[in-house]
Amino acid sequence: MSTDDESFHPLGEEWEDELETMLDDTEYDSDLGMEMAQDAMRVTKGELSESEFHERYHEDVMEEFGEDERPTKEAYEAAQEEAKGTASNMLDAFDGDGGETRRETMKKMGVGAAAVGVGAFGATHDPPEQSLSAAEGGHSETTEHSDTQWGMTIDLERCDGCLSCMTACTQENSLDQGVNWMYVMAFEDELTSSSSPQPDVVGGKSDFNMLVRPCQHCTDAPCEKVCPTTARHTRDKDGLVLTDYDVCIGCRYCQVACPYGVNYFQWDEPDTDYSELDESHTMGEYEHGERWVDSRAPRGTMSKCTMCPSHQDGKRGDEKVGTSACEEVCPPNAIQFGNVKDEKSDPSQHREHPIKSRAVIDVERDVPSPDTLDENLSEDDDLASATEAVEDLTTELVSIMKAIEIVSRDTETDPGEEENNTILQKQETILEVLETLESYVDLESEDVLAELQLGSGESDDAMVRLQQFAGNPSAKFKLLEDIGTNPNITYLGQEPGPEAEQVEGPTKYEDVGDLVDKRQDILDEGTVGRVDGVSL
Repeated sequence: MSTDDESFHPLGEEWEDELETMLDDTEYDSDLGMEMAQDAMRVTKGELSESEFHERYHEDVMEEFGEDERPTKEAYEAAQEEAKGTASNMLDAFDGDGGETRRETMKKMGVGAAAVGVGAFGATHDPPEQSLSAAEGGHSETTEHSDTQWGMTIDLERCDGCLSCMTACTQENSLDQGVNWMYVMAFEDELTSSSSPQPDVVGGKSDFNMLVRPCQHCTDAPCEKVCPTTARHTRDKDGLVLTDYDVCIGCRYCQVACPYGVNYFQWDEPDTDYSELDESHTMGEYEHGERWVDSRAPRGTMSKCTMCPSHQDGKRGDEKVGTSACEEVCPPNAIQFGNVKDEKSDPSQHREHPIKSRAVIDVERDVPSPDTLDENLSEDDDLASATEAVEDLTTELVSIMKAIEIVSRDTETDPGEEENNTILQKQETILEVLETLESYVDLESEDVLAELQLGSGESDDAMVRLQQFAGNPSAKFKLLEDIGTNPNITYLGQEPGPEAEQVEGPTKYEDVGDLVDKRQDILDEGTVGRVDGVSL
């Protein structure tokens, strides 16, 4: 491990010290865990090859754990063939709840993900200027065999801090109180302003800078590189980074290697018994069988956000494929989940066309049906008579519908048959309604375009109108993108700076069900995590 005073961990020296202290309380080699985590991040940065990393620690891992199943390019296929049970001789018989337990000597301490301050994710450089409509660069594929990579675009300027996503995640996965796989944080940043700039636009917005932090499901995940058992692994078919609870031995090396601080160690028996879990959560589908990778973890194992594999595997019904529990309940539609490799998907549309996407989301629910227009309009109508004849059809609504149509002329509008391409589906609905309206009303004349605030009807004029309505995201970024993990979550909104500080958000945790903010609670509560040692 590095002997200088500079921390190798992106979350800083205090976080690194906490992790080292945590490893010291386990039965496993803490020095080995810290050194492997440091070099795993060197691999993601391109400073060390996968084969060099594997060779460097192979003997030590064999001596400490009895075998070394870490995936490398050379050994990957063989490891996947064996998949489940590769470390079976490392585990005592364990039924998950109430039967024989894992190693009784395992210490019952762990650092919770909540102990990371907002400033730890701060950009220490001037963010590069990016066009929000330009193609996303540097996004590498997760596997050579799949065109699917589940991920998200999270619109932080639309997040109102209601904590609905956290509640839904807790309920979906039967998580113990305080084990928050999603985290919603409000922050202030001296480098920008004390609070977010808030233009008066449609959509859920708060008076705070917000940060929503699930697992980033990295394409090149350091946590996977240090796992001796293949418990932490990337699933071939869709790029989800998951943990096989039957294989995990709780060494917590993944927790040290994670740049984002999203892992939890389940040190006590879960509140929800295994027999009470929904069957759809207990086995995820793989080419070579099934693995238990979803829902709350059994005692002595690691857990984190899974992006709902029970949904993606169709075990909750075909309509759930391409959705996540957090996305489904978000009132302001701040979370867009889907296949980030598909340009038609919700996260891709919201990432590449956020202004139009916001407008589509906001107005689609208000447009009248084509049948309603046919029943109330005639060929003699103009804009004024049409808005008077059809309830809730306003000049502003027509203006935004027409602006969406103009800016969509040179882009793909067919949603296709993929799962959860709802933004393009909503856009198609808007365009169908507009086509019906224009069969009665001329919306192309100079006078009408001027009344609709669309200038000469060019794309630039329409984009300005949509921006006036829906706002223009201040930035687009990925958390800690410079360390090379290729996270599969893109954020729209204010990126926290290194001096960003968490502040009390618009909704208190104690006011939302059984949520507990680990930053404000002590381990005496019986939940995972600590609050000491890390400045917020």
